[in-house]
Parts: sequence; C-alpha cells; structure tokens
Amino acid sequence: MRIIVPMAGMGKRMRPHTLTVPKPLIPIAGKPIVQRLVEDIAKVCGEQVEEVAFIVGRFGAEVEKSLVQIAESVGAKGSIYYQDEPLGTAHAILCAKESLTGPVVVAFADTLFKADFTLDSSVPGTIWVQRVDDPKPFGVVKLDEQGHITDFVEKPQEFVSDLAIIGIYYFQDGDYLRDELQYLLDNDIKDKGEYQLTNALENMKNKGTVFVPGRVTEWLDCGNKDATVYTNQRYLEYLQERGENLVASSAQLTNSVVIPPVYIGENAIINNSVVGPHVSIGNNTAVRDSVLSNTIVQQSATVLHANVTNSMIGNHATVTGKPDDLSLGDYNVVRV
Repeated sequence: MRIIVPMAGMGKRMRPHTLTVPKPLIPIAGKPIVQRLVEDIAKVCGEQVEEVAFIVGRFGAEVEKSLVQIAESVGAKGSIYYQDEPLGTAHAILCAKESLTGPVVVAFADTLFKADFTLDSSVPGTIWVQRVDDPKPFGVVKLDEQGHITDFVEKPQEFVSDLAIIGIYYFQDGDYLRDELQYLLDNDIKDKGEYQLTNALENMKNKGTVFVPGRVTEWLDCGNKDATVYTNQRYLEYLQERGENLVASSAQLTNSVVIPPVYIGENAIINNSVVGPHVSIGNNTAVRDSVLSNTIVQQSATVLHANVTNSMIGNHATVTGKPDDLSLGDYNVVRV
C-alpha cells in the first residue's frame, strides 16, 4: 500500500500562517495536519504502508526532512515530488507517477477525518464522501440503487447531489490511475481550466471500474483559520475520548487552571492563567496571566496579560494584552 499526499498549494486562505510554513505542517493538537492525516490513513488501511509520497512546492530542505520523518513514523519510506505549477488535482497526483503503482490511497492534505472502519482493499475503488449542506464548493458523487457511484461532478452550481468528495481516495490499481491521469494531460482535457481528478474517475467508471462511497464518522476541514481552530477543537475531543495523555510531563503549570480537553507541549510554561477548553499550546511556549480558550498557540510563542479565544498564534509570536479573536503569524508581536 502506498499513500500519495498532494500538498503543493500556497495556502492563501491560511495566511499569515502559511507565509513561513506549508499549511499541512500547521499543528492540530500538537502534531502537523499532514502527520495526523497519514497516521489516520495508516490505521484504516489494514496493511503495512510501504511508501508515503508527498507532492510539494519548493518548501525547502527542512520541510522535506520533516515529511520524510512523518512517513518513517508509520514504518514507510518517504518520497518527495514537486508540483511547480498549479494545474489541478490530476496534474498534482501525476507529479508522483513513479509511486503510482499497486494499491494506493490518495489523500489531499487539508482535511482530517474520524472513521471506525478498515478499508476494503478488495474493491476496485473507494471515494470517501460526506453529506454537506452546500455542495457547490466541492466535487460530488451520485449513486445508483446498488450504492455504486454513477457520476462525478466538479463544483456543481445546480444541485445534483449532497455527497461531497472529502479528498481521500483508494485505488486498487495505481498503474491504471496513472495512465488515466496521463491521458488527460496528453489530450489537454481540462475542467474549469485545470486537469481534474474527477475527469479521470469518470473515464475509469465509463470503462467499467466500480467505485463505491466510503463514509467517515466526521470530516474535519483545515482550509482556513476558523475551520482549523474548529478542527483542533474536535480533534482534542477525539483524543480525550481515546484516553490519550495530552499534557507533556515537562510542562510547568503554576497557579493555573486547565479545562480539558487541552494539549500542552514539551517545556511549555503556564503561569497564573486559565487555559481551555479546546486549546493547543506548542513546545517551549509561555502563557502568563492570561485566559485562553478555543485557540492554537504554536511553538516558542509568548502570551502575556491577554484574553484570547477562537485564535491561531504562530511560532515565536508575542501577544501582550490583546483580547479576543486573533490570527497571528510567526514572529509577530502584538501589544495593546
């Protein structure tokens, strides 16, 4: 089994946080989004993951090293491929064509999920979906009476289905997928100006490939600041339900109240503060004389005399006396 992770996007909706780090490396409950994604997929695969291939922009050697380590953490080889032009989902996946062989899971790195099943590798293809209130921003699927997928529609402006494709796919034959993606590029077949994976899926379906929907318990989006803060909230609850210890033994808590679920990283300092619920605090971060709720604070940051909620605070940032809703990038300083 191989996992293919396209993650070359600029993450414009997550700025300023993505000015210094790719969106999939932003932490959720103390781990990068992409690491949680890879770990969760490895759990539902039901077999050993041989390779994790990451399709990235030119993020630099340090980011690539981190991604390889994420692959190694699930016992797999890590591979790095580049997508230098934003030409669509089909083009992104094809950038890793050397790894498109055998059974593969393709997972776009701006989504997390909760699931309680093991992937059925005996079916030709599984497309994971979730019902949504507004399907217009998504690719969607239609089903027949047998529960097989009959149509793939990219961002429908008229209602055809409310089953949105969440960005995770299983293919029993990665070589076949590679050939169908290559066909789109060779024949310049585009939809809305880009090479779309849904066109390849439609072609495969028309040739007799049976795709079935995979259902998840919960789909968690990390597309913008508010969505990521909410995902952190839900993931902390999920980890608490599993009984995981979320407070590092090296964290120093003095005269403070922690309202679970809260993640506190290594060597964090919490002094004269109320933290929680739904707060993640990164390694080496200091929080003093403050109240934090529903917030992500990354590593080596400082929060002083502040009342902060529904916020993201970047690495090495400093907040002093700034109330309420923040989206503060790395190394920023805010004083009021």
